[in-house]
Amino acid sequence: MSRTDTADNARAYLTEMLVRVGAEDHAAFQELYRLTAAKLFGITLRICGNREAAEDVLHEGYFVVWRRAGAWEPRGSSPITWLAMIARNRAIDWQRAQDRRRADPLEDASDIAELAPNAEARLLAAIEHQTLLDCISELSTQSQSAILSAFYDGLTYVEVADRAGVPLGTAKSWVRRGLQQLKTCMEIRSATMRSQP
Repeated sequence: MSRTDTADNARAYLTEMLVRVGAEDHAAFQELYRLTAAKLFGITLRICGNREAAEDVLHEGYFVVWRRAGAWEPRGSSPITWLAMIARNRAIDWQRAQDRRRADPLEDASDIAELAPNAEARLLAAIEHQTLLDCISELSTQSQSAILSAFYDGLTYVEVADRAGVPLGTAKSWVRRGLQQLKTCMEIRSATMRSQP
């Protein structure tokens, strides 16, 4: 077997494990951890520079994987790329938090500008929010429910499918179609507003 075949087989196996994790398969999650923890630990350790912190960040990363695996698309990035991105992002978040803690004392900080948004910014935000609500109301009942469950309630695709009593692929399809319709609706309304005197 060539090296390419071996790599393809490894990727296919990781893909299978990640898809099963998306369906909340605990055994697949353990296998995914066994296969990828060493590589992901290397990433978190390189960024954190501290073994204990890197281990904590790695475990937080796997918690994110468990929650979001149902949203991972096999046709998108490879499994290891997706997992590495999560580990890297968690480590960077940890590093930024450390940098903030090491910041100068508050007494040494210079005065800052007023943070409250001005009236125009508040009005634009309110219009954008209303536009989003209007566009959501134009979606099919299934897409509305799926998108609100996924993005406002924080449910995974598996949980959305379970709640609606439909196959996983159907729930993903509702979300994908709904998001595309939302994007189109928002673009049209935004263009219409810009063209008005």
